[in-house]
Amino acid sequence: MSNQAPTVVAATVTETQPEPRFKRVHIIVNPASGQDKPVLGIINDAFNGSGVDWDVMVTKEAGDGKRYAEAALAAGVDAVGVYSGDGTLGEVAGALVGTDTPLAIFPGGTANVMSVELGIPSNVAEACALVARSTGVVRAIDVGRMGDQYFLTRLGMGLEANVIQQTDRAQKDRMGWLAYALNGLRELASPKVSEYHITLDGREFDTEGLVCMVANSGILSPNSGIPGASVLSFAPNVSVSDGLLDVMVIRSGDLSSLFSVAASIMAGNEDADRMLHWQGHEVSVVATPPQTIQLDGELVGETPVSARIMPLALKVIVPAGTPSAMATQAEPESQPAVEAVG
Repeated sequence: MSNQAPTVVAATVTETQPEPRFKRVHIIVNPASGQDKPVLGIINDAFNGSGVDWDVMVTKEAGDGKRYAEAALAAGVDAVGVYSGDGTLGEVAGALVGTDTPLAIFPGGTANVMSVELGIPSNVAEACALVARSTGVVRAIDVGRMGDQYFLTRLGMGLEANVIQQTDRAQKDRMGWLAYALNGLRELASPKVSEYHITLDGREFDTEGLVCMVANSGILSPNSGIPGASVLSFAPNVSVSDGLLDVMVIRSGDLSSLFSVAASIMAGNEDADRMLHWQGHEVSVVATPPQTIQLDGELVGETPVSARIMPLALKVIVPAGTPSAMATQAEPESQPAVEAVG
C-alpha cells in the first residue's frame, strides 16, 4: 500500500459579469450644464467593466439634444442617457416620446427638478449605475406638449420667466439655485400683475395674478435654502403620472403674500386666497399684458400659449424601491376632466 498523499486538484471558479439589461447606450452630454466637473471621466469609470456598449455625444448648440436622440433611436440603442439640466433634458425626452426606448437621467444642471421628482441620485456616478449595473427599473411618466415642444416639469409665465431671463450662466455657476432666489426677490421689489384668461378642457376662468404655471411635475424647488425644507412642492396631489396638467395662478404680488404662499406649500397645504389650482388635459392661457414664457427653464416666447398632456408617453430609468418608482400610476381616464382646488 502506498503512503503517498492523494493529489488535490483545486477548482478554478471564474466570476462572470451578469448580462447587462441595457446593452447599447448613447449618452448625450451638455458641457455647459451645472458646475464644472470632469463628467466624462465619471461616466467612463461608472461604465467601465459593465459590459455595456456606450458612446458619448457632446452638444454644441440648441437642438443638438433632439438630433442626437433621434440618431440614437435610428441606431437601435437600448437606452438614451443625458447629462444636462432640465432644458436639454426636455429636448432629448421629446425625441423619445411614444417610443419604447427609455431615458436615463444623469443630473448635471442647476436645479435638476425632474431627477428630484423621480428620486434619481444627484451623484452622477450613482445615477449612471442605474444603467451600467442594471439596478434601475423603467417607469412611464406623463409629458406636457406646447406646439412642437415638450416639457417634463412645467411652463410658466410672469415672475418665474422674468427671473429666469435675469439669471445668467455666471450667476448660476457662482451661486447655484440661490441665483434664482436672489433675482426673485429683486423682481418682487416691483411686482407686475397680469390678467389671465384660462380655458381648461372647455371651461373658462378669468383672474389676476403675478405668475401662472402649467405643471407636469409637482416640484417647485429642489433646494429651498430653508433648513428642514430642502424640497418645495406645489401641492400634494400633483403627479407626473396622473394624466393631468396642473394649472396654478399666484394672485398676490406683495412680498408678505408670497411668503404666505411659500409657508402654505411647505406645510403641504394650499392657500386658496392667494393661489388658484385647477387640473385638466388641455389648457390655453391669454395674458394681458402679454408675458414671457419659460419652458423647463428655457425662454420660448410670449403668451398666448396652449398646452396639453400626453399620458404615460415617456419611459424613464429610475431607482428600484423608491416611492417614485413604486407609485401607483392611475389611468388618465379615471381622473376628473377638471378639478378646481380653492
